[in-house]
Amino acid sequence: MHFTFNFSMDAISLIPKVKLVEKGLISRKFLEIGLLEFSQAIQYVHSVKYGYNSNYDDPLILFKENKGTCTSKHATIARLAEEQDIPLFKNVGIYKMTEEIVTGTQEILTAHDIPYIPMIHCFLVYQQHRFDLTEGNANGKKRPINNFIQIKQVSPEFSQKEEYLWFKDVLRGVILKSDEMKGTKEIEILKARQKGILLLKSKIA
Repeated sequence: MHFTFNFSMDAISLIPKVKLVEKGLISRKFLEIGLLEFSQAIQYVHSVKYGYNSNYDDPLILFKENKGTCTSKHATIARLAEEQDIPLFKNVGIYKMTEEIVTGTQEILTAHDIPYIPMIHCFLVYQQHRFDLTEGNANGKKRPINNFIQIKQVSPEFSQKEEYLWFKDVLRGVILKSDEMKGTKEIEILKARQKGILLLKSKIA
């Protein structure tokens, strides 16, 4: 099963104008820096520089390091939504990374004789509207990710370990059983994935 979405930052305008109320760590932090509405918090996180964080288990890491990836950006807003009782949720998805998305991928695909590298990306969902707070950021990708092999709604606290275990489940239960990956060994995909992560990191200034 494959999922295709159209992502748009315009979806933010559909979220009700909600004044922030201090109900936890994240709302307190946004109020401290002078952001009074939920929509302002979203715009702020979107504007934060794209960059890899040192500790994804720290709920305030985006503020401490003034940068974030899809993981930390979307976790921050999903935590805020949870505190404010707004039905907005973080989702993770596995997409097909190719040369069309990240320059330099083809060399990895050729080395491991695979058609794509399965990689994880995440985004936010409000009702049926989806948006990505890394859209337009210098995130190493040439275009937005709109197509996914598998998606899953997760809690803001969804850890990297949980994410990897879910990835392995989808890898074994869906990806390796597909015609595209027929005859491919799991270890080849995992090696390619590690190279793909390093490739993406090399694209970030």
